[in-house]
Amino acid sequence: MREFWLKPSVAATFLPDHYSKTTLASGNHLFLGLNCFEPEQSQAVHTHAEADKFYLVLSGNARMIVGGTARDATPGELIWAPAGVPHGVERARERTVMLVGIAPAPKG
Repeated sequence: MREFWLKPSVAATFLPDHYSKTTLASGNHLFLGLNCFEPEQSQAVHTHAEADKFYLVLSGNARMIVGGTARDATPGELIWAPAGVPHGVERARERTVMLVGIAPAPKG
């Protein structure tokens, strides 16, 4: 049965050697997931050529890079990376959970 009510805090998982990614929901037009970081973990700067992406910081603190600009992101901040704009997590400063959305959803 498909879930329509989601509780991200229950889905958060952490790995000791690299950040974790958990899918919350995925459809034809939108992907939602969680990225969870332990302190000092990172996500390489990358782009999505045909998709916009956002990160909503739910907890923690992480230094992020978007379009060549680096800054700390804290709970409640929404970080947007339009299609083709380089983005990533330079370094989590503490245990951090981010809600991630991509539209359109990745293929495959």
